[in-house]
Amino acid sequence: MVEALIVDLGLIFVAAGALLLVANQFRLPTVPFYLLAGIAIGWTIGTDDLLVLAQWGIAFLVFVFGIRLDLGDISSVLRDGEVAAITQLLVVAPVAFGVGYLFAELYGFADPLRNAIYFAAAVTLSSTIVGAGLLETEIRDNLVHGRLASSIHFFDDLVAIGLVLILSTEALTGDAVAAKIGYGVLLLLAAVVIYRHGFPLLVRATDGSDELVLMGSVSILVAFLAAAEYLGISIVVGAFAAGVAIRNDETQSLSVRNGIDSIRDFFVTIFFVTIGALVSIPTLEMATIALALVALVVLVNPVVLLLAFVYEGYDTRTAFLATSGLNQVSEFSLIIAIQAVIVTETIAEPMFDAIILAAAVTMLLTAFVRRREDEFYATIVSRFFTEQRTRKVDEGSRVDDDLTDHVIVLGYGRQGRRLVETLEDLDQPYVVVENDPVFHDRLEAECQQYVFGDAMSAYPWEKARVADAALVVSTVDHRPVSEFVLELETDADVILRSDDVEEAEALLEAGATYVTVPDILAGEQLVEVIETLLEDDTGRTDLRADHLDRLAELERYGFATQRERY
Repeated sequence: MVEALIVDLGLIFVAAGALLLVANQFRLPTVPFYLLAGIAIGWTIGTDDLLVLAQWGIAFLVFVFGIRLDLGDISSVLRDGEVAAITQLLVVAPVAFGVGYLFAELYGFADPLRNAIYFAAAVTLSSTIVGAGLLETEIRDNLVHGRLASSIHFFDDLVAIGLVLILSTEALTGDAVAAKIGYGVLLLLAAVVIYRHGFPLLVRATDGSDELVLMGSVSILVAFLAAAEYLGISIVVGAFAAGVAIRNDETQSLSVRNGIDSIRDFFVTIFFVTIGALVSIPTLEMATIALALVALVVLVNPVVLLLAFVYEGYDTRTAFLATSGLNQVSEFSLIIAIQAVIVTETIAEPMFDAIILAAAVTMLLTAFVRRREDEFYATIVSRFFTEQRTRKVDEGSRVDDDLTDHVIVLGYGRQGRRLVETLEDLDQPYVVVENDPVFHDRLEAECQQYVFGDAMSAYPWEKARVADAALVVSTVDHRPVSEFVLELETDADVILRSDDVEEAEALLEAGATYVTVPDILAGEQLVEVIETLLEDDTGRTDLRADHLDRLAELERYGFATQRERY
C-alpha cells in the first residue's frame, strides 16, 4: 500500500511539473493545469489510492486555512457575512435538496435522502481552498469584499463540519449523530484551549525558536489527526481543529506559517491533481446531474449572495467581488462524498462522479473569473444594477458639505497615516478614502474627515468631493486603482504609487502629475548618503543620529515590521 502510494505520488508530481512549465511559460493560472495533469494520469492510479490521497491533501490544506483564519480580520463584517450566508442557506439549500431528491428518484438511487443531501451540500458550500485565495496573495484580501468572502467561508466551514460529522454515521439515528457531533465539539473545544493557553506555552517553552515552534505545531496537527482517527471521525475535522489551535498573530505564528507555506504547494498539487484524476467519462445520468450542479453553483449561489450583500447596503461592485470567489464546489463537499464511498457506501456512483466533475469545472471557472473580475463587473453585472446602494458608505463617512481645495488621501496604511499627520501639521483640509473595515475605528478617532468605501466605485469619490479637491494622493500600488483615479472628473493634481518603472511611466503618460516608485526613491536617498560621507567627514555623526531618529519615526508607523498594505 505504501509503495503504491509513493509510486502514485511520483506520477502526480511528474505530470504536474510538466504542465506547470507550460503554465509558467505563458503566465496562465495553475489550477487548470493541475486538473489537466490529473485527467492525464487518472487511468494509471487506482480509485482507492486517489481517495486516500485526496483526503490527505484536503486535510492539510484545511489545516493551513485554519492557521490563517483570523476572526479579528472578519469580525467587523461578520454580521453582514452571517446574514448573507444564512440567506443563501435558507434559499439555495432547499432548492438544491429538492433537485437532488428529484434526480435520486428519477434514476432510482438506493438512498435518495442521503444522495439529495450530498447534492445540496455540493451546491451550497463554497471552497475555502480556492475561494479564500490560499494559492496566491492578492490585494483584495485586505479589502472589505475579501473579508466578506472570508466570513462566508467561515460560516460554510462550520456548517460543513457539522455535515461531515452527521453523514459519517452509517445509520442516521439520534444516538449515533449525537456521538459524532459530540466528538467534533470536543476536538474544537480542545483546539480553543490550546489556542488560548497551550500554544503560548509552547512558544515560551521553546524560547521562540522557529524550528521548535514549527515542530510543535506539526505535533499538534498529528495529535488532532490521531484523535480524529481514534474517535472515528473525519481527519479533515481534526485538521481544521488543529489549524484553529495555532495562534495566528505576527509574533507567535509567523514562523509556523512560513514553514507550513514552504510545503503547502506539495499538498496543493496532490489535491488538485487527484481531483482531476477522479474525473471520469460522463454518462448521461452523471452529465445531467453535473450540469445542474454547475448551474446552481455558478449562477444561483452568487446571485443570492450578491442580492443579500446589496440589501445589507453594500455597493454592487463590492457585493460582486465578495461573491466571485464563492462559486465553486467546496473541498468539504468532496470529503462528504468521499466518506460516503469509503465509510457508509451510501452515495450513488453517478452522484459521486457528478460532484467530482462539477468541482473540477467550477474550480476552472473560478480561476478564469477571478482574473477578469473587473471586466465581468463592467460588462455584465453593472448593466443589471444601475442604481447603486450607498447606505454603507454614508454610514461610514464624515465629510463637510462645503469642503473645497482639500487633499484626498487614498489608503490609511502607514504611508496614509504619515500623510495625514503632515497635512494636519500644515493645517491643510483633507479626506481619507479607505476600504478596510479594520481601519474604520482608527479613521473615526484620528481623522477629521474620511470616506469608507471602494476606491473603484464612483460614489465614494463623489462623497469625498473629488471635483473640488486640490490634490489626490494614492498610497495604493495597484494599477486598476491608479487607472480608475486618473479617470475621475477632477482638475486636482494626482500623485500615484507604483513599484514598477514601466508602469510608472505609463501612468505619467496617462495624466498623473507624479508617481512614487519606492526603489527609485531609496536609490536616490542612498546616493545622497554616499555623497555626504565622501564630501563631509564631519557630518558622519550627524548623519548617524539623524538616521536613528528617522528609523524610530518609521518604527512608530509600523514600517519596521510589515509591508504597506491597503
